[in-house]
Amino acid sequence: MLIEHWPLIGLRVISPRLELRLPTEDELAEVADLAARGIHPPDARPFLFPWGELPPAERARHVAQMHWRRLGRWTPQEWALNLVAFHEGRPVGVQDVRAKEFGIRREVVSGSWIGLEHQGRGFGTEMRAAMLHLLFAELGGQFATSLSFTDNLSSLAVSRKLGYREDGIERDVLDGQVVQSLRLRLSREDWARHAQTPVAATGLTDGCRELLGIAG
Repeated sequence: MLIEHWPLIGLRVISPRLELRLPTEDELAEVADLAARGIHPPDARPFLFPWGELPPAERARHVAQMHWRRLGRWTPQEWALNLVAFHEGRPVGVQDVRAKEFGIRREVVSGSWIGLEHQGRGFGTEMRAAMLHLLFAELGGQFATSLSFTDNLSSLAVSRKLGYREDGIERDVLDGQVVQSLRLRLSREDWARHAQTPVAATGLTDGCRELLGIAG
């Protein structure tokens, strides 16, 4: 069975309303369809990647390709885990978590998106809380970081609610103009003080730990 070769497909992170896990191929098609229907209003630009400028079919294709690309490039020294958030069996968004030399640094950076039709229901906070439980309670992580444009108030509100602190800025180019992002950092200690969402993880086998660079 494939799980014997890729045990991460058995990993589940469960919060009150959501289940975060890798999708099946048919479920990946649903996630791609979700992105095709939109992940932010047409007049907004909360990401460097031009989601809103792509035709729906290209948005869907990008989601599928990103999923496969990250799995294909995976090593224990550098990995990116795209966890799909399911609500009542249907995907509502994606919570990713990425790391380099996690076994040594014990630090990740994360990002997420939610289908436009599911926004405004608190899923963004719950997805991030579930990911943070996996990181700190299950994987022995020490720090989580995130980046948000300074005008992305909803993302910044989620970070602050969960205990992140400002950790400097980053500057990028968007449409020929410099844009500034806030870098935020959450320590294990601050997470413990702010964690309120009950979360459980199952399927975190020794094989999963080996793929994540924390075997032994």
